[in-house]
Amino acid sequence: MTARDHELKKDLAATLETRKELGPEYEEELVEAFLEKVDRKLDAEIDRRVRRQSAEMQMAVARGARLHLDGPGPGGFGERFGFAAVSLVLAIPLSAIAVVNAELPGLLVSWAGIVGVNALNVAGLFPWQQRRRKRDAASDWE
Repeated sequence: MTARDHELKKDLAATLETRKELGPEYEEELVEAFLEKVDRKLDAEIDRRVRRQSAEMQMAVARGARLHLDGPGPGGFGERFGFAAVSLVLAIPLSAIAVVNAELPGLLVSWAGIVGVNALNVAGLFPWQQRRRKRDAASDWE
């Protein structure tokens, strides 16, 4: 457990203890105050990580390294895999809803849609993918 986790755990314990002392009528305010603390800590952690990653990239560029943006970034394997994984997770409830409402034809239509959306993603035919491709092509000419 990190120091940040320990501090957050202490804050939660203090909030719960305060709720016991003040009663349920102050519960909403206590929860909001605790969530604000969590939000501030998350923002600080994200800022810290972004600054560190930015500094690492600047150091790499300063040393002459070339950045490979086709890896885990946008349009890379990570994005494609994530899109496919999310669509398959969403396929479970969609399939259940389709079968309950329209039986086999509904199931076939829902899976045709799932396969179609994934095919469009792989082909790069979504509007945001086309805009990114145009932007990348324009930056190659600069």
